[in-house]
Amino acid sequence: MDFVAGCIGGAAGVLVGHPFDTVKVRLQVQSIDKPLYRGTVHCFQSIVRQETVFGLYKGIGSPMMGLTFINAIVFGVQGNTMRMLGHDTPMNQFLAGAAAGAIQCVICCPMELAKTRMQMQGTGEMKSSRKMYKNSLDCLARIYNREGLWGINRGMVTTLIRETPGFGVYFLSYDVLTRSLGCEPDDRYMIPKLLFAGGMAGIASWLSTYPVDVIKSRFQADGVGGVKQYSSIADCVRQSIQKEGYMVFTRGLTSTLLRAFPVNAATFATVTLVLMYARGVEKRPQDCESVQPTSHHTQIQQQAQPSSL
Repeated sequence: MDFVAGCIGGAAGVLVGHPFDTVKVRLQVQSIDKPLYRGTVHCFQSIVRQETVFGLYKGIGSPMMGLTFINAIVFGVQGNTMRMLGHDTPMNQFLAGAAAGAIQCVICCPMELAKTRMQMQGTGEMKSSRKMYKNSLDCLARIYNREGLWGINRGMVTTLIRETPGFGVYFLSYDVLTRSLGCEPDDRYMIPKLLFAGGMAGIASWLSTYPVDVIKSRFQADGVGGVKQYSSIADCVRQSIQKEGYMVFTRGLTSTLLRAFPVNAATFATVTLVLMYARGVEKRPQDCESVQPTSHHTQIQQQAQPSSL
């Protein structure tokens, strides 16, 4: 039941956070010579005006499809790693999270490639005159037919560099915050504390790896218009810095941080409600004893996370 609750909570996080993710990707990959958007708010308004509200949800099928597989990998690897390490310490939480983040890249990279390509499709058009991809599966199939396995794993290195420390920082931050805030069974503010800890941990993880995410998005979106600009990841970094300076690594950061907190808040709230109705109110406090080494709350922490941090 915990796994089911985690999946449902992750789905809720995707629904809440995907519009912010679309804005982030658009800002990250737009041309500096002919920028379409002046900032986060203008990008959001432009997408809604030009492409309707549904434009904000372009590419959502990919993260929704990959959610269950990613959760299964992350939760399984993190839980097994913690058992192997033997002690529930902040450092072990970081190591277990980093291991989980690295292994789930096998699913995460193709999923985010399809998401990015779908989000860039029909930019600025109310109704796309010519759709290159029908949906996320069609997108991956077409990429595979043209470029093979290398094509659908485009950006794997940057995804690995981002996800490994990103998940480690997330687990470490969440563990430290829940220990500091306390989570007593009779604490009336238990749920708000968990929501706050999850949201802040998500923000911390994004801040630690955001420059890599900018390069990943640019590299994966390269070639959408038919012309490829970058020959490699290093070339992408070099050209980006030459044209836009080091501030390029902050593109879309505002929408990312705005997204991080509500995504985690929605995820934790959903998990809590699902477990409450599934197990009964009397069992719920046992799920929040975060300070116990063998506590079941450790599993809840793992399963209450969105797949894209």
